Amino acid sequence: MSSELWQNVPLAPPDSIFKLTAAYKADTFDKKVNLGVGAYRDDDDKPWILPVVRKAEEILLNTPALDHEYLPITGLPEFTIAAAKLILGPDSSAIAEGRVTAVQTISGTGANHLGALFLSRFYQWSGDKKEVYLSDPTWANHPAIFNNVGIASLYYPYYDPKTIGLNFDGFLSSLESAPSGSVFLIHACAHNPTGVDPTRDQWDAIAKIMLDKGHYGFFDCAYQGFASGDLDNDAWAVRFFVDKGVNMLICQSFAKNAGLYGERVGALHVVSPNKEAAERVKSQLSVLQRSEISNPPSYGARIVTLILNDPALFDEWKRDISTMAGRIIDMRKELFKILTEELHTPGNWNHIVNQIGMFSFTGITPEQSKALTEKAHIYLTVNGRISMTGLNRHNIRYFATSLDAAVRGTL
Repeated sequence: MSSELWQNVPLAPPDSIFKLTAAYKADTFDKKVNLGVGAYRDDDDKPWILPVVRKAEEILLNTPALDHEYLPITGLPEFTIAAAKLILGPDSSAIAEGRVTAVQTISGTGANHLGALFLSRFYQWSGDKKEVYLSDPTWANHPAIFNNVGIASLYYPYYDPKTIGLNFDGFLSSLESAPSGSVFLIHACAHNPTGVDPTRDQWDAIAKIMLDKGHYGFFDCAYQGFASGDLDNDAWAVRFFVDKGVNMLICQSFAKNAGLYGERVGALHVVSPNKEAAERVKSQLSVLQRSEISNPPSYGARIVTLILNDPALFDEWKRDISTMAGRIIDMRKELFKILTEELHTPGNWNHIVNQIGMFSFTGITPEQSKALTEKAHIYLTVNGRISMTGLNRHNIRYFATSLDAAVRGTL
């Protein structure tokens, strides 16, 4: 083989989050802190396998009839049905009317990809360009996913650095000015990376413009239950938009709320205007899925199916979710208390407790973020985003005092 074969392939930069994690692992400092990881950690900074998942695994292990045959192309039917009811509600009229197409995917990332690919092929784009509006900022993988299927990324104002909150007026203005029928990717809850969500009144205003302009809602829901600790509360925006009749699809993940990161359990739900359209959508999603992964993996889907369909397991799962969300909320409160009541750190830190979910935008500068990493061995992204799950009773005071020093310029 010629040594020149791949000489023209450019060297791609490493993924920023994985690079951060690698640097953390290589650091020998005894007080190092990893606030970049997007996975739940317990109060001892350890991965936590949910007790209900352990029980479901035990049931699977002791099911003699269980085999390892291929699943259908669109996934385990018991899983997709239960997953749709979880996100849309058990009494969803869209489900009852047969208007929902549910397909099992490779977690939320796979749902985003399959949804984007489907839109790329079949959406009635306005004009010659295929474009999606993403929040500014958004999950780092969103632009890459859409770019890979030929959809360009535009950005709508979302985060306001002055208030460390939602740029609501900018969001609405972008909805109003975008061409009719535009596609808007919307985070259903626990916005990644800011932790800033609209209020219910704000969601109502957003939905009205979406309807008036005929926009398409591309909902990404990676944190149902994980944000507030309440599965129904975190699905409110999605259900509200469906009830209002907004054209939309939903990307769903069970990585965070079930702790099944490596099992890649997710689903894509496309809400159609009628049953016939839903059948057409399913036929094409089947073709797309077949050409890419052929059949989704079964193990994680079977675990989630057991949990969703067994009342006792479902109740235990809700308690497990409440435990995870509760610990994150407690860390927010403790960090806020130390910064404001003990250290009297300059600035307003209300956003620490007002934001929700796994991530928090601290509002610090890139220079302050770099100082925390280089001088205090605290690993976070340069935009000041931290993963609240990386904080615990052992390291929160060290982080708070280091943050205080960084803000004061004395670190």
